[in-house]
Amino acid sequence: MERSSIQEEHSFGFGRAGGFLLMPLGILLAGLGVLYLKSYAAGTVSKALEPAVWPYLLACLAEAFILQFLLWKKKYDFILLPIVLALASVGLVEIARLKPELLVPQLRWLCVAQVVLMLVLRFWKRIREMLSYPYLLGLTCVVVLGLPMLFGTEIGGSRNWLVLGPFSVQPSEFGKILILFFLAAYLSDHRNMLSLPSMRLGPLGLPPLRFIAPLVCIWGAAVLMFVVERDLGSALLFFGMAVLMTYMATGSKTYVFLALMFISLAAGVSYLAFGHVRVRFDIWLDPWQDPNGMAYQVVQSLFSFGTGGVWGTGFGFGHPGFIPEVHTDFIYAAIGEEWGLIGSLAVLFCYVLLSFRGISLALQCEGEKELLLAAGCSMLLLLQAFVIIAGVTKFLPLTGITLPFVSYGGSSLVSGFMELGILLALSRGRQEGRRAHG
Repeated sequence: MERSSIQEEHSFGFGRAGGFLLMPLGILLAGLGVLYLKSYAAGTVSKALEPAVWPYLLACLAEAFILQFLLWKKKYDFILLPIVLALASVGLVEIARLKPELLVPQLRWLCVAQVVLMLVLRFWKRIREMLSYPYLLGLTCVVVLGLPMLFGTEIGGSRNWLVLGPFSVQPSEFGKILILFFLAAYLSDHRNMLSLPSMRLGPLGLPPLRFIAPLVCIWGAAVLMFVVERDLGSALLFFGMAVLMTYMATGSKTYVFLALMFISLAAGVSYLAFGHVRVRFDIWLDPWQDPNGMAYQVVQSLFSFGTGGVWGTGFGFGHPGFIPEVHTDFIYAAIGEEWGLIGSLAVLFCYVLLSFRGISLALQCEGEKELLLAAGCSMLLLLQAFVIIAGVTKFLPLTGITLPFVSYGGSSLVSGFMELGILLALSRGRQEGRRAHG
């Protein structure tokens, strides 16, 4: 249970902090136990239970307990990490169930992600200095987003990957962190000018063009990524973050209205000009016109949710494997089929709880840049979960982004733990500020 004061939480000692890890540990061990019983009953041995898995599994568990101990000892928030690890555990057991040969790579990436989290905490003071260079951050973000246009490889219909030897990296996963820093720094520095319009466009009040131009460039980069790289998910994510953080900083509905007009116009032009855009939107409007072709994934996803019902078919007893690439974009459909509505809502609750906890930390940050950065990280994780879940359930056009901490993928997992590291680092800053004023 949460307490209103982090100091009260720490008074309970490490036993309480470590106890939060029982939830993700229970999910992971229970899932692997079910797979073991199924394999034993069938007289086979799943690849998810082979000896090569256990060193990485034990390493991940050891890192988790070490991290939780350090968070407690150094007065960081120690509730965020167990929530994230619970989501990661759901992803691990689903990957072990759906693609057991990918369990070792995912565990390896989880080990790397937790080390990256430690590095973010260790070097936070230097990382925070990036907030002093908003224009350099914005330029770097545009360069990172543009790399796939020049050197990218098309995977899954989207040209948003860089292949580096045996590894494939998705630059947009790290570009979204740069855009968080850029928006937090820029909006904080120019909040007054952006909040007090000096010219009018009909009923709308606008600031001078030189202050709104960087935001328009970010919106334009998102749309360009959508058109050229065929990456609708990242485009929606970047665009949504720019709008949300601008509104959080200024409180002006004008920017929301302008953004909606901008994206509507761009979507209309893209639909008329580009065939792959029309295909995405036509599938969204009516997937049943081509259920065995381009809309096959969406149709099978809807069947999975219908089959799962309220209670699900039971872990290991459904057939989510009918969905191509179910372990990445459509892993939520597998959860919906085997864990049912109850399990699906539990996963959603974890994202809402993670975002709520992050927002509560943000509201107690003293600096405006830190507040916007913490709030942006919290909303980014929730928005990313919403965009992919909405695509899988046909609420929005299908996107190619991952479900944070759950879907298979190293870039997504590492960037997610970097965002978690930012939130945790800011939670300690809040604590030190409260002690200084105490």
